[in-house]
Amino acid sequence: MASNLLTDAALRRAKPTDKLQRLRDGDGLYLLLRPDGKRWWRFDYRLGGKDKTLSLGVYPDVTLARARQRADEIRQQLLDDIDPSAARKAAAQAPDPSEPAPPPDAFETVAREWMQRVHALKVTAGHAEQTRFLLEQNVLPWLGRIPIGSIRPPELLACLRRVADRGALDTAHRVKRACGQVFRYGIATGVCERDISADLRDALPPPLVEHHAAIIEPGEFGGLLRAIDVYKGHPSVIAALQLSPLVFLRPGELRHARWSEIDLDGALWTIPADRMKRTKQEKISGQPHLVPLARQAVDLLREIRPFSGRSEWVFPSPRSYHRPISEIAVLAALKRMGVNATAHGFRASARTMLAERLGFDDRIIEAQLAHSVPDALGRAYNRTEFVAQRRAMMQAWADYLDKLKGGRTI
Repeated sequence: MASNLLTDAALRRAKPTDKLQRLRDGDGLYLLLRPDGKRWWRFDYRLGGKDKTLSLGVYPDVTLARARQRADEIRQQLLDDIDPSAARKAAAQAPDPSEPAPPPDAFETVAREWMQRVHALKVTAGHAEQTRFLLEQNVLPWLGRIPIGSIRPPELLACLRRVADRGALDTAHRVKRACGQVFRYGIATGVCERDISADLRDALPPPLVEHHAAIIEPGEFGGLLRAIDVYKGHPSVIAALQLSPLVFLRPGELRHARWSEIDLDGALWTIPADRMKRTKQEKISGQPHLVPLARQAVDLLREIRPFSGRSEWVFPSPRSYHRPISEIAVLAALKRMGVNATAHGFRASARTMLAERLGFDDRIIEAQLAHSVPDALGRAYNRTEFVAQRRAMMQAWADYLDKLKGGRTI
């Protein structure tokens, strides 16, 4: 979906009518113009299968630029798997600074020390913020001031059930894992003797795994490729759509592509470690991810280069050359095409067909997917391994897609 569709001039010109108007800026943000002339910023999003709306303030007290900034903050929370509505409620219920601090052996004290001394140094800032929010929203209000060594399994289970009973079963399991790490830190620092979360191993239903929608039947995938070729939209979105099945990267890795990372003559895309889905340490000291580019991918990038070349981004936003397309641009395009697939689903499609239809070794496929899968000796695959094999695989894959696009199912 295009973003930044509104302008200050358009907002000033907008007049109320006898009907409620939604002046959309794109990607969930819009101005609600009521018949009485009141103007409210709203942000729509979907989480856990439910549609939700947040109020971002009144225009013109909240300017267009400020509304966009708040919308970007919400989108980042969603990417970090944080419910913006729940985060807002938690912030409103934050403890009074004038209240005395919890005692040194309280669960909250141990949890915050663990987050600061251990967790924040191991994971990304977004992951650390997510963990903090999970504990503050779901555990600390009930167990925060209790000595950690005095907490009994039923008390922790009560917190987890509150989360599970609102339909957030996966979140309940993540809260349980975080609490387990806090208890184990407490054991190491001598403030408690055991991890009581281990007693709750079978106390919650197993989490429901929801896979990204993907097309793995060759004939149907060929139809998707033909639909992409005739899709009408912004050149950046079209190019991102066309390149997605050729490189099957994660959506965030694709949309943040920079020309400085791509060697068209050498047919190689080198993605820095800090842009990959890795641990904090791997982002800092890990090797870059290498993406060999098939001839078709190079041709596509050469075709878009004159359009986006004056931007550092390969896929600049329709509204600004200073930032890339939005995180949902490809997904929104697929939805407009009426396709039951996601941008992330291209990875599953490639993973399945490369193995089942083209017979490539799982190790080579997993290396290209940037999965840290250990081999028989327990050694994680090196991101620069199998480069020659991956180059051959990526070309064979692109050739296979051409055949599928032409209506052949091999």
